[in-house]
Amino acid sequence: MRSIAFIPLLVLLLLPPLFLATLAESSTAQPGLGPAPSKAEYRRLADAMEANLQAHVLSKWFPAALGAAHGGFYQNYREDWTPDPRENRSLVYQSRLTWLAAAVAKRYPAKAKAYKGYSLHGLEFLDSRLWDTQHGGLYWSLDGNGAPLRGGEKHAYGIAFALYAAAACSQATKDARALSLAKRAYTWLDDHAHDKEHGGYYEALAPDGSPILTAPGGAAQSDFIGTRYGLKSMNAHIHLLEALTGLYGVWPTPTVRGRLQEVFGLVRDRIAVAPGFLHLYFTQDWRPVPDHDSFGHDLETAYLLVEASTALGRPEDTGTWRIARQLVDHALQVGEDKDYGGFYDSGSVTGPPLMTDKIWWTQAEGLNALALMHRRYGKETSRYWEALLRQWQFIKTHQVDANHGGWHPTVHRDGTVPPGRAKSDEWTECYHQGRALLTVSAALRALASGK
Repeated sequence: MRSIAFIPLLVLLLLPPLFLATLAESSTAQPGLGPAPSKAEYRRLADAMEANLQAHVLSKWFPAALGAAHGGFYQNYREDWTPDPRENRSLVYQSRLTWLAAAVAKRYPAKAKAYKGYSLHGLEFLDSRLWDTQHGGLYWSLDGNGAPLRGGEKHAYGIAFALYAAAACSQATKDARALSLAKRAYTWLDDHAHDKEHGGYYEALAPDGSPILTAPGGAAQSDFIGTRYGLKSMNAHIHLLEALTGLYGVWPTPTVRGRLQEVFGLVRDRIAVAPGFLHLYFTQDWRPVPDHDSFGHDLETAYLLVEASTALGRPEDTGTWRIARQLVDHALQVGEDKDYGGFYDSGSVTGPPLMTDKIWWTQAEGLNALALMHRRYGKETSRYWEALLRQWQFIKTHQVDANHGGWHPTVHRDGTVPPGRAKSDEWTECYHQGRALLTVSAALRALASGK
């Protein structure tokens, strides 16, 4: 997801407990059952999502983005998909395309050979170009000449995505280099950034891995993902959770399991709070710093919590499902645009929205979370199925670019498109919509088969 601006909102701390409890109770109230979707409906929707995946995601990046001149994946495309001349390479972008290629290889046997090759292509760049051979760890980004930005500053968020990508590549290809990179990335991050006193991870890191807890001077008061130096963030820790879940699938050691349990507990029991939102920032000892509610992260975290709980052998954990459901219900109550459809970018915990634009990754995560809730609770309420259909209608009508293909990164509240937005850059790529379309279509096919 894109970096988050730091905009304190004291209202989150001033809301009375009784009000929060009342809102939490109302957000979980469900309507009755409507007509049950048929197996044919499930299959038709799955077919439509897989067609979108192929036409508007995979065909736009693979193999077009394989960069022969500098290696890795080319990341800068204009609105009409013509290349922008910039040749920078971002760790997050490179990792996300490496991960998606591996996920496609695992899902579609007919595409496996090609997509294994694409994933290994990305892995090569991560391992040979973004890995710091002097100090270890991975740089955040390289310029067109291959020099690291901001003096080689690193970040736990970026390294988490490299770890996530390498683990997925290892699972898809069985390539020894992929598992080696996953192990090295984890070990380096854990040795340098794990907070042994308070738990979780320091985020902004000097080239040698030492935590940066105060702004290093100059204009930069925030790190690469927009977090003020010295704070911990929801954003980094939900993706550390995601990465550790992936790593545990290919390297199931007691140490990795312990870290996965630790970060899972932090996300579920400290970062996620009633009535169903996530604190964005924390002091080093995990005291929340008030800010806005990011609806896309709420929706995404619902999925990541269930995924992690399942990896830990607790797929039916009622506490995890309760919190995941609260996150989705609150996003539906406060974050969904009841007039135009789609989810707003952000707002206060009680509304109204602060940013009414519709961002592509938020819409994708909404699709994924609603499908997850429908599959779990669809026999007791039609709420999530109806919301899923609304969400898909908004995406295919407004978020998809009918002229040039791909998804618009941003549309206005009413679905109109601001001109000139890049289709692909450091923060804009195919991971969120790719994962959502893969995951939701698979869930729909399972439902069509009675599973």
